[in-house]
Amino acid sequence: MPSSHEEMWEKLNLDIDAHAGLLEVLGKFYGDIYMSQQGRLRGMEYLDFVLSEVHGLRIKELQDAKVSGRKVIGTFCVFVPEEIVLAAGGIQIGLCAGAEVGKGEAEKVLPRNTCALIKSFVGFKLARLCPFIESCDLIVGETTCDGKKKAYEIFSDYSPIYVMEIPQMKNFSDRELWRSEILRFKTQVEETTGNKITADNLKEAIHLLNNRRRVLQRLNRLRAAVPVPISGRDALLINQISFYDDPERFTAKIGELCDELEERVKNGTGIAPEGTTRLMLSGCPMAVPNWKLPYIIESSGAVVVGEESCIGTRNTRDLVDESAGTIEGMIDAILDRYMKIDCACFTPNTERQENIVGMARDVGVKGVIHYALSFCQPYTMEAYKVEKALAKAGIPMLAIETDYSMEDVEQLKTRVEAFVEMVR
Repeated sequence: MPSSHEEMWEKLNLDIDAHAGLLEVLGKFYGDIYMSQQGRLRGMEYLDFVLSEVHGLRIKELQDAKVSGRKVIGTFCVFVPEEIVLAAGGIQIGLCAGAEVGKGEAEKVLPRNTCALIKSFVGFKLARLCPFIESCDLIVGETTCDGKKKAYEIFSDYSPIYVMEIPQMKNFSDRELWRSEILRFKTQVEETTGNKITADNLKEAIHLLNNRRRVLQRLNRLRAAVPVPISGRDALLINQISFYDDPERFTAKIGELCDELEERVKNGTGIAPEGTTRLMLSGCPMAVPNWKLPYIIESSGAVVVGEESCIGTRNTRDLVDESAGTIEGMIDAILDRYMKIDCACFTPNTERQENIVGMARDVGVKGVIHYALSFCQPYTMEAYKVEKALAKAGIPMLAIETDYSMEDVEQLKTRVEAFVEMVR
């Protein structure tokens, strides 16, 4: 990356030497997992470029936007309503939480048996390795698990953080709690940006983000074709990049990629032979650069055709109703859409079980791999109910718990290969 980026990183107070080491490792990891693929779509060149400049040009765009008066708001969860941020003229970005970096620093303040995602975002901050975190005017946490909400208390010693209360059930009182939290967040965002949210701006933001969801829904429909026209790794990368790329540009570029996919589907061109075992991933989110499990699966004689996760259909399945004309009506529509998210933080969560079974049938998979980060209690415990629901539907499931390290790759590969052989 250009030396001008290094000057920018210095101003953001990054650890320059450690950051250079991170980028070097990330580049090699990306090359091994992504650039080694055969028959990739031309449209993936844009995603390759975005990833190559993940800490470069995109950070410069954010810095330029800040100079022009815009505010940057960082988040860790799909529950934070981006419509509110965009309507106030802000920029919302997903924050670094997918790599085992800064682990030593994180374990100075967190228990060792904390899930890798939590240790990752704390480690990125304490080791001064994430320019996204350092670019934020406001960081938003949420109470989707006990580990996160207690970690935010520690994180607040190093960086100001605003925490949203996420309901744990879906009764009337929970909806009212969520409404009050959205309104409280709206007030905070207006205060941070210095801009009052208008009905016109909120309507425009809803439409823009719905368009991003629509293009990702289109991607999901096309990738379900036989033979599979795009690898699960590439589809995951697209979903990951949607969290920090400019939403309008991203939507246009993925629209072009879907046009290319459509041609492949018409021509019967696949990324893998027609009889390749089709699998689905379900469970915890996979933030950049967490590509370990999809790579293992797709180098074990299978192809991933869908992800039931926050970086997957849980984030794109539902749209915000665009029919309301008042701020109050649009807030209600936002509330309704986000309450459909079937995170494992909810109890009971039969909704998620039904969605997994329905999705597995829709995309025609031979089996489901349920992925949970080690020490992630909500998803590791929910795997029991998910497996029962899938078994009732006659769909095999393999439950995997792992973290971001590469130490268990061979063990995981053995288990995945055995599962692929069984469902084949």
